[in-house]
Amino acid sequence: MSTLYLVSTPIGNLGDLSPRAAETLRGVARILCEDTRRTRVLADHAEARATLVSVHAHNERERIEAILGWLAAGEDLAMVSDAGTPLVSDPGARVVDAVSAAGHAVVPIPGASAALAALVASGLPSDRFTFLGFPARRGRARAADLARVVVSAETTVLFESPHRLVALLDDLAELCGPDRRVAVSRELTKLHEETVRGTLAEVAGYYRERTPRGEVTVVVEPAVAREAADTAREEAERLAEALLGEGMKPSAVSRELADRLDLARNEAYRIVHGLRDAENDSTHATGNAVTDE
Repeated sequence: MSTLYLVSTPIGNLGDLSPRAAETLRGVARILCEDTRRTRVLADHAEARATLVSVHAHNERERIEAILGWLAAGEDLAMVSDAGTPLVSDPGARVVDAVSAAGHAVVPIPGASAALAALVASGLPSDRFTFLGFPARRGRARAADLARVVVSAETTVLFESPHRLVALLDDLAELCGPDRRVAVSRELTKLHEETVRGTLAEVAGYYRERTPRGEVTVVVEPAVAREAADTAREEAERLAEALLGEGMKPSAVSRELADRLDLARNEAYRIVHGLRDAENDSTHATGNAVTDE
């Protein structure tokens, strides 16, 4: 029986094409691809002379008979997407199902993945995650997609078009709360690669002022992590209030919070001085009220 190879391709930098992937592309009779023009650049880079065959969302079903015929005739084939791992938010599942059912081997050739690259660059928990691909654009389907992000116990990874990015971040900020953390990666592995980390409100504001371009991957903090962070902050604030009330200096309180609660020193400093600022504001407000009387 012949083999269909699922070959992961670079998401921007051609240098990420693995030697095994290049060897596979050189060894097959045909390469099934979304866009023959884009894949021709990749094939030339790999010095592959295989025939390119377009297989995309609009013709995948109609191509299956021909693909099975080529495999039955003894040809090995490769399937690629325009960038990254085939079938991930891309067509090809029908082909793989039909090829496997016909008794042919299906072999993945791993490589670049925008979802995984953005996940590990985000700084958010990466031991468990949910990948949702592109969220629906409107209606109940969109509401259902975003609701999954709101309650997810795992980090959520999504793809989004650059011109819809700010709308997505605004919608998530409204549903998840503006302080849920997020990381937005765009143009991964390319010249203008960028990862912006912060709260949903902060990152939405950043891209509202700077129009995003290129491929975008959004990584959202899990709900349980946000809740745990809020609980830890509340505990730190209670301890800081108690220590300040005992007359301890703010610098000493910051050190005590960091040591007792295993907080970063800068975070402990922000908590202590936030409380001090709030106390000062309250004192001024009370003094003004008395004076006005």
